[in-house]
Amino acid sequence: MAMPRALGVLLLLHLASGKRNVPAAIEKPRKVCEGLDHANQYDNFGLEDMAKCFAKCTQSGNESCNLGNLQRYWLNYEVHLVETSPKDTVNMSFLKALVLNISTNISKDLHFSLAASQIPRQATEDEHQHPDRVRLPRSLFESLQGSKPTVRLAITILDIGPGTLFKGPQLSTADGSSVLNNRLVGLSLGRIPVTQLAEPLEITFSHQHQPPNMTLSCVFWDVNKGSSGDWSSKGCSTNLGVNRTVCRCDHLTFFALLLKPILDKVTVRALTRISQAGCGTSMIFLAFSIVLYAVLRFSWQRFKSEDAPKIHVALSISLFLLNLAFFINVGHGLMGSDAACWVRGAIFHYFLLCAFTWMALEAFHLYLLIIKVFNTYFGHYFLKLSLVGWGLPALIVIGTGSANSYGRYAILNKENITVLELCWFRKETALYVTVHGYFLFIFLVSAVVLALLAWKIFTLPSGVVGKERRTNWKRVLTVLGLSSLVGMTWGLAIFTPLGVSTIYIFALFTSLQGVFIFCWFVVLYLPSWSTMTSSSGTARNDQAPIVSQE
Repeated sequence: MAMPRALGVLLLLHLASGKRNVPAAIEKPRKVCEGLDHANQYDNFGLEDMAKCFAKCTQSGNESCNLGNLQRYWLNYEVHLVETSPKDTVNMSFLKALVLNISTNISKDLHFSLAASQIPRQATEDEHQHPDRVRLPRSLFESLQGSKPTVRLAITILDIGPGTLFKGPQLSTADGSSVLNNRLVGLSLGRIPVTQLAEPLEITFSHQHQPPNMTLSCVFWDVNKGSSGDWSSKGCSTNLGVNRTVCRCDHLTFFALLLKPILDKVTVRALTRISQAGCGTSMIFLAFSIVLYAVLRFSWQRFKSEDAPKIHVALSISLFLLNLAFFINVGHGLMGSDAACWVRGAIFHYFLLCAFTWMALEAFHLYLLIIKVFNTYFGHYFLKLSLVGWGLPALIVIGTGSANSYGRYAILNKENITVLELCWFRKETALYVTVHGYFLFIFLVSAVVLALLAWKIFTLPSGVVGKERRTNWKRVLTVLGLSSLVGMTWGLAIFTPLGVSTIYIFALFTSLQGVFIFCWFVVLYLPSWSTMTSSSGTARNDQAPIVSQE
């Protein structure tokens, strides 16, 4: 009896092995990242299998991925932890979670530490050494007292990797946008909806000091946004710090800190084209202004003795050369040797300072002409102005160059992707002192002078301002014309941190300054306009001579 029984067992094993071999040849490949194989499987095997999609699902599209299913899987996992899982902690390389029962009748806020390599743990309010942490207000749980004496809370830290999962349409990895540290923080009470909290919860994210062209924003994953979800900031506020950012939100879900460049490659390319088009147009009109001055100087005897047109032309020449240097610098990028790049950076710096200086001299001339006194005497007045206008920038450039401050300059985003390259400053200290500081001083002085001029224009009697009564809109246009001479459009640089729109406005108006100066020059000095402008108070004031000997 034993022998036949043994043979029967061997026969069954052989048949069983044969049955396994036949389907193996026709078995379809598993498509884990379609999100269907482990839709409701939350054991360690299922979690690890699904976590592989964080790396597999990329923009290259080599792996077939259903982002909606995958993202829904991880959102449902938090509900699983609260509602059905017997686990109190989860400790995996890509996932850390803490689940605990919380009384709805608590007397203090709850605090939890969120160290990246550790399971979240409850902390005391006095433990300030945790750079990453969560504060849940007591009022959140008090609002649930009527329904349950205790609730189950899940706190999850999920590493989503560099792929496309939980990136959403808002983020473009090509321009350096990312989720900070590729880390999400999930807070859930299971199927209990928590929205519109009277007192917001707080999540603190620690990070390194961010470059000036990057912006951080607190967001949550909104499943109702777009076809498969997207990041949203509704109900969240961002409190930025140097090395940490505090997010305050009025609901529970998955949260993250988005890191996005203020100037991405597309924006920089658009700004460069706007600036190049504006500078090209400005150069043409500046050349017209210079030619017009030369013609009027030879045809009108008084032009040889008046200083105001000379100052306008000197400003036009400095802006023309600045625009030319800009074209050469941006067009060549970092081509050539280090020495050639040093020279291009120094030249660009010199003509930029010359333009700023001549704007300041325009303001100085208008101050003497209109604010202080008429017919002021200065020996060799324009020669002295020229020494300042062309000489002072030269001294600054020589001092800056002796410190070896010029060289290759690149604007990088958080992912170290270069968005703009040119020959400029190697040392930021020199840039802040000789460009930002120099301009700020000149801008403030010119703004004060322009304010005084505007006050004069709007308050002086008509007998002084002009024989005919001027309308307010003409006075406004006069002030705008004067503002182009003293460089008020450059003051828009102060507002560029407010957003990309102000950067576009700054690039447009500064690049078109030459057009504004030409229009002002034509209105004041063309013979066909001389009769009309002679009765204009501002025109008369601008043409009133400051006596000089040259």
